[in-house]
Amino acid sequence: MAKTLKYPYYFVLPALLIYLLLSVSPKLMGIYYSFTDWNIHVKEVAFIGLDNYKAMLADDEMVEAFKNTIIFSFFVTIFQNVCGLGLALLLNAKLRMQNVLRTVFFLPYVIAPIITGYIFTALYHPDNGLVNAFLRLVGLGVLAQDWLNDPKYALFSVIVTDIWRLSGFAMVIYLAGLQIIPKDLTESAQIDGASFRQRFVHITFPLLAPSFTVNLLLSMIGSMKVFELVMVLTRGGPGYATQVFNTYILGAFSSGIYGYGTAVNVVLFLVITAVGIPVLVGLRRRELEM
Repeated sequence: MAKTLKYPYYFVLPALLIYLLLSVSPKLMGIYYSFTDWNIHVKEVAFIGLDNYKAMLADDEMVEAFKNTIIFSFFVTIFQNVCGLGLALLLNAKLRMQNVLRTVFFLPYVIAPIITGYIFTALYHPDNGLVNAFLRLVGLGVLAQDWLNDPKYALFSVIVTDIWRLSGFAMVIYLAGLQIIPKDLTESAQIDGASFRQRFVHITFPLLAPSFTVNLLLSMIGSMKVFELVMVLTRGGPGYATQVFNTYILGAFSSGIYGYGTAVNVVLFLVITAVGIPVLVGLRRRELEM
């Protein structure tokens, strides 16, 4: 009996060893190097304790990157889920060309973020972009802006772009959740005179709790790790207006200060963990209560 119980682990062992070698080991090495002065100017790496972490607190660019990352993640997480849920509710109803519309709304997620960045760089162009052209066409030319080069609007523009790109993905997860809700429940409530809002609040939304948990965590973690979209659209500028963790880390590594860049990466990991675990625990508890 004991041999039978151990048998499956022989198949897991090779994958586990590869995971430890290629994933866990580099992470542990990164944590170690975050406490060193590893850079292109030293021949021997020396342990410097918390100096890299202290330097972050004194760096205005790092503080700005932290603030922008939190703002970006907050708004993308909320509106990605709001838009995704709205689209899912709309497309869960009986509509013509329903499958075509689902494909159209999901398509932006399939496009690589780099390609999306180049597309929206053209759309946001102050002179020839379609966004300003549309505003002028409908008589709102006063609202036309240099969306990517004005510090007041640059981060907002990147946020809107990411919401457009990711809402279709959230829609698919919510649609999957809506498909497994028994129609008898909503139909019975409708017969009893419950309005759409009442059916959504008391039936649909509680039963969508697992989908909501998955979407919220994925969007929150993904938006905190944003890189390609910001890099293509603004490269972290103008100034530090759209600087986020990963563009700041790229700047550190490009400057050859690898130990400091690794320390920033560790901080990003800690921030994601510190936010993600309480959110997961809270959402799981909510699922059990419902």
